[in-house]
Amino acid sequence: MNILVVGGAGYIGSHNVHALCERGDNVIVLDSLVTGHLEAVHCKAKFYLGDIRSRKDLDKVFTENKIDAVLHFAAFIEVGESVGNPLKYFDNNSVGMVCLLEAMRDYGVDKLVFSSTAAVYGEPTRIPICEDDPKDPTSPYGESKLIMERIMKWTGEAHGIRWVSLRYFNVGGALHGGQIGEDHKPESHLIPLILQVPRGMRPHISIYGDDYPTPDGTCIRDYLYIMDLADAHLKAVDYLAGGGETVICNLGNGQGFSVKEMIETARKVTGHPLPAVVTPRRPGDPARLVASSERARQVLGWEPKAGIEEIVATAWEWHTRHPRGFSK
Repeated sequence: MNILVVGGAGYIGSHNVHALCERGDNVIVLDSLVTGHLEAVHCKAKFYLGDIRSRKDLDKVFTENKIDAVLHFAAFIEVGESVGNPLKYFDNNSVGMVCLLEAMRDYGVDKLVFSSTAAVYGEPTRIPICEDDPKDPTSPYGESKLIMERIMKWTGEAHGIRWVSLRYFNVGGALHGGQIGEDHKPESHLIPLILQVPRGMRPHISIYGDDYPTPDGTCIRDYLYIMDLADAHLKAVDYLAGGGETVICNLGNGQGFSVKEMIETARKVTGHPLPAVVTPRRPGDPARLVASSERARQVLGWEPKAGIEEIVATAWEWHTRHPRGFSK
C-alpha cells in the first residue's frame, strides 16, 4: 500500500515508518521537523518537509502520490506546555486535523489511523480503563486529542472516511539495534529521564510522591514497547484496508508498573545504583493508569509481546549508542 505518515520523523512516527518500510509498503512522510528528526526517517521512505496545516504542502503530497491510507502522528504532546500555551495545541493539533481531513476528502482517501492518547480520559473512574469510560481531559493536550476524535467522527459520517483511533498510555523503548529511538528536547518521559542518571546527565531521579494508594506508594503506569505499538498501527491499516469500520481501541500491556519498579528495572539493566529522591506530588497525577486492550485484541488481532525489561533495555541501547540523540 501507499501510506502517508504525517509526523513520521517523530519518536512514534519514525518507528512506524520503519515497520511499514520493512514489510514492503510504499511510505511517504510529511513532517515539519519542529520536533522531529530527519535522521530518524527510514531511508526507503519518501520525505516531504511541510505542515499539515498548509494546504499547499498537502496538495503537493497528494498530487505527487497515490495515497491509500494515512497514519497521523503530527501533534504536539507536552501536557505541561499545553496548559501554559493552549492555543498552540488547539491550532496545531485540532486545526491540523481539519486540514488533513479536508485534503483526504478532496483526494478521495478514506482510511486514517490516528495516534490518540489516554489523556482523553482525565482522572479514571475505574481500572483498567475501557474505551467507553467517561472522557474528561485535564489538559489542553488531552482536550485537543478528544476534539480531533470528534472531528473524525463527524467527518467520517459525512464523507465516508473510516478511521481507527489508538489511545495509548506510556510508550517506551527503541528499535532493536539502536538505530532510532526517543529524542525529545526537553525530555519529560520517565524512562529516558531515569536513564539520564547513569549517563551522568543528572545526579538522581526524582520520585514525585511516595504516598499514593498503591503497593509501594508511587504512581503506576501501563508501559508499551514502541515496536508493539507500531505493530498495532500496521494491523489497524490492514483492518481498514480489509473493509473494517471505524473503531477506537486502547493500547497497553494491561499491567501497571510503579515508578519505583521502573527505577529498579533500570538499575538491573544498566548496572548503575541510580539514586532516587522523593519530592512532593505533582498536581493532577492519577495514582493508577492501566488500559484494557481487549478491544484491540479482538478487533485488530493485536497482542503486545515485550516486557518491561526489554523496553528499558532497548531504550538504554539507543541512549548509550546516541548520547546526544540525533544531534551531530
